[in-house]
Amino acid sequence: MRKIGQAHRPARRYTAPAQPKVQQVTTEAQRRYLARFRRVLDHVDACPDGDLGVEALASVAAFSPFHFHRQFAELTGVTLHRYVQLARLKRASFALAFRDVPITGIALASGYGSEAFARVFRKRLGQTPSEFRRAPDWEPWAAAIAPLDRARSIPMTIAFTDADVRIVDFPETRIARLAHRGDPARIGDTVRAFIAWRRATGLHPSKSRTFNLLHNDPETVPPEDFRMDVAAGTDAPIAGNEASVVEDRIPAGRCATMRLTGSSDNLKPAIHFLYADWLPRSGEELRDYPIFAERVAFFPDVPENEAVTDIFLPLR
Repeated sequence: MRKIGQAHRPARRYTAPAQPKVQQVTTEAQRRYLARFRRVLDHVDACPDGDLGVEALASVAAFSPFHFHRQFAELTGVTLHRYVQLARLKRASFALAFRDVPITGIALASGYGSEAFARVFRKRLGQTPSEFRRAPDWEPWAAAIAPLDRARSIPMTIAFTDADVRIVDFPETRIARLAHRGDPARIGDTVRAFIAWRRATGLHPSKSRTFNLLHNDPETVPPEDFRMDVAAGTDAPIAGNEASVVEDRIPAGRCATMRLTGSSDNLKPAIHFLYADWLPRSGEELRDYPIFAERVAFFPDVPENEAVTDIFLPLR
């Protein structure tokens, strides 16, 4: 991502990202085996400042510590040490970018002393914690965190069923909306601007609902054509502001909805299920409003495996 003051970079040529390899679970033994790894990933999310060494995590999974490091690396494609480090740094970076928490407290919550935290953060993410808080450079951040997300996709593949979908009557909801237009890698900057506006206006997430309006799929459009809005529910009028937040509404209507518990970084599998599997079987028709999500519980305020997101697909 180009920072203010940097020379302009040539536009990147768009190519559709390769689809991640999906772990094919065909037997009950495989499901039980992968569930033991899932316990490890959930434990890392829940206890980033705890003992996350090989023996402790092998015990969580009820595996032999003698083999566990290699088991983990062969299954996920990343060493256990690197996985733990990246999980801690991801949570820390979200706290730095999106929360008003002292850096010392973030370091301790990540299992580091201040000096060690600064050293590891800069080595892995290319900026000091202070630099990242002031102006996150999201492209190298995403590249550094990618092994973590790939590792999680292997033992955490979710199979959706029609029973996961409900049809609800969504009420008309007034919102304050900030548009993001352009490279998905820069969504973090839009979110930071919206959070700053919410703080300034007293519209804290504990007092108002938080939404994302998903106009298109970042995997199927060039970066410059990507569109997403971040929004908060509010009944108050929106005064003119430098952040370009505007008044809008989510219209009333029937919606198919699914609740996801866990990381909300990738909503693609759930959205794919709604469009490609559930919708053809349902006999329903779509209306002209984008699919949207409500962020019910947020990472890093809760462990990533405990984040809650409701997806709404508007129906006629």
